[in-house]
Amino acid sequence: MKITIPYKPRPLQKEIHKNLARFSVLVCHRRFGKTVLTVNELIKKCLQCKLPRPRYYYIAPTYSMAKRIAWDYLKYYTSVLPKMEFHETELRADLPNGGRIQLLGCERPQTLKGLYMDGVVLDEVAQMPPKMWTEVIRPALSDRKGFMVAIGTPQGHNSFFELYNHGLQDENWYAKSFKASETKIVDEEELAAAKSMMPPEIYEAEYECSFESSAIGAIYSQSLAKADTEGRITKVPYDSTIKVDTYWDLGMRDKTAIWFVQQKGSAIHLIDYFEDSGESLEYYASVLDERGYVYDTHYLPHDANVREIGTGKSRLEIAQSLGLVTSIVPKMSIEDGINATRMTLGRCWFDYEKTKDGLDALRQYRWAVTDKGETKNRPQHDWTSHSADAFRYVCTGLQETKNWSTEIKYPRLGIV
Repeated sequence: MKITIPYKPRPLQKEIHKNLARFSVLVCHRRFGKTVLTVNELIKKCLQCKLPRPRYYYIAPTYSMAKRIAWDYLKYYTSVLPKMEFHETELRADLPNGGRIQLLGCERPQTLKGLYMDGVVLDEVAQMPPKMWTEVIRPALSDRKGFMVAIGTPQGHNSFFELYNHGLQDENWYAKSFKASETKIVDEEELAAAKSMMPPEIYEAEYECSFESSAIGAIYSQSLAKADTEGRITKVPYDSTIKVDTYWDLGMRDKTAIWFVQQKGSAIHLIDYFEDSGESLEYYASVLDERGYVYDTHYLPHDANVREIGTGKSRLEIAQSLGLVTSIVPKMSIEDGINATRMTLGRCWFDYEKTKDGLDALRQYRWAVTDKGETKNRPQHDWTSHSADAFRYVCTGLQETKNWSTEIKYPRLGIV
């Protein structure tokens, strides 16, 4: 019995289906139709797979985003197949050949480890943890030689930018950018109207696929761009004559983030950064030892004082029992903390190699938005949050020194 799936690809979609490699990166303008394209690619590959128990995945930055973007499309295009089973609570479609297509979020990337994947679509890669591809998805594709299609719109120089550049340079990959001014999918009148109403950098990113704009809604984009321009993201060596302070955001199942800081006069040197998840305080204490720095104080968030039900001890007490000299960062609202961070960033110097993971998070830390695209008055809670929270503690908890490294000379105003 012949069954026709109700999908009629546009010419450019046909071109993409034809040219996809095992690993592909598609930079697409808004309203290009990338979700419909990739959902149908998953369906086709799942039906054609000869391996037992085919498993295909559509992964978005969050579970709710995956559901909002792709679930209705997956149900619609597979509804014509016989004996389909849809599992709403798991966002899972079981196909008649025993194959399965499931929608997932990557809020907790470690929970995806252990899956085998015959094929995967990564949607809005710019909003995913930077190591999502290399540490989670790529290994999951190995044993069955599965494929990956990464899709999205640019949000500055981040993991999506790096993945796209790799695709351009690797002859075994397929990588292509589709700009609205060239595809003609969105008519010129609509593009002109959008351009007249949107900030230029947002329009260039959303419709012209420019990677030169920062992440939309990025909270610290201007401050970090200034730091880059002024050469403050560079090689920042450890000074063994100055003790190191660390600033933590503590997670158990979530990520724990640690910034390593030295104050040199008025300058704040971010010399190192570390993050991990699901580990004990004993583990992080060993990480500190391995770094070989001479430490002063380890600053923990205010909730480190809360006693845990299982042990009856707070994480502050556990840290102190491990020999860590600790202090609690003063509690401050997120809004006030963000303002303090913006004011302090002008004195920060970052080691571009050792703090790269933390910097990537700061660059992508952004305001949350509603389903209608309206900005909320709180930051988005995602993979960037713990790194950004720990950095906020740096800026709110620093003990200012009066021993400036150089004399500050103020300009004379000609007043006697």
